[in-house]
Amino acid sequence: MNLTLFVWRQKDSASQGAFERYQLSDVSEDSSFLEMLDLLNIRLVESGNSPVAFEHDCREGICGSCSMTINGCAHGPKKLTTACQLHMRNFSDGDEIYIEPFRAKAFPVVKDLVVDRSGLDRIQMAGGYVSVSTGAAPEANSTPVDKESSDEAFEAAACIGCGACVAACPNGSAMLFTAAKIAHLSLLPQGQPERMDRVSSMAAQMDAENFGGCTNHGECQEVCPKGISIKYITRMNRDFIRATVTRAVSLRGKMQAQ
Repeated sequence: MNLTLFVWRQKDSASQGAFERYQLSDVSEDSSFLEMLDLLNIRLVESGNSPVAFEHDCREGICGSCSMTINGCAHGPKKLTTACQLHMRNFSDGDEIYIEPFRAKAFPVVKDLVVDRSGLDRIQMAGGYVSVSTGAAPEANSTPVDKESSDEAFEAAACIGCGACVAACPNGSAMLFTAAKIAHLSLLPQGQPERMDRVSSMAAQMDAENFGGCTNHGECQEVCPKGISIKYITRMNRDFIRATVTRAVSLRGKMQAQ
């Protein structure tokens, strides 16, 4: 395959970026999209030019590192597929391909196709875990979990934190990511003791990271490589309202007691 690539090149977050045009020939249709970028970088280095910076790790669709926008779509044109699992057979000989970083206020460009997605990590650290003392590991079957809740928890836990939902959202919202991280714990018995504190803390951190608000465009679920539904946003909003009301009632009770 012979391709014309328009790749976003940007030295750092303080520099002006722009698309640069590259001609790439002899690309195997069996190669992955990242292997195609590897080939481009090999040829750039051989010609004395700087390689394109992009993130990658497992290249198995698990880690979420390969976040990039391909022809205007987060992770590319194939649904339920990360950029590293997108193969060149999904393109045609002679195609023009535009490759750029995720665009969101909360995702500043580090270099070329690499953006700083640490805001998602800080949302997770704000409460996306179980910290209460549980003692020794219990027998696996001693805590019954119904099949429906178990299936929903697994679906939410499939989130790989790639940030495609943020990049696709017109508002740059991280609601789907945050909702998924909250839901997979709120659906299980182990997550109940900290349920209300969790949703309050993670929502507050999400706002502090300058992510936009959710206005139900639904683009997030369309580009999610794991197919996570916006129904989890509804669940998060319901828990957030409960947490807010519970906190207000508790505060009023304390004030009356004084």
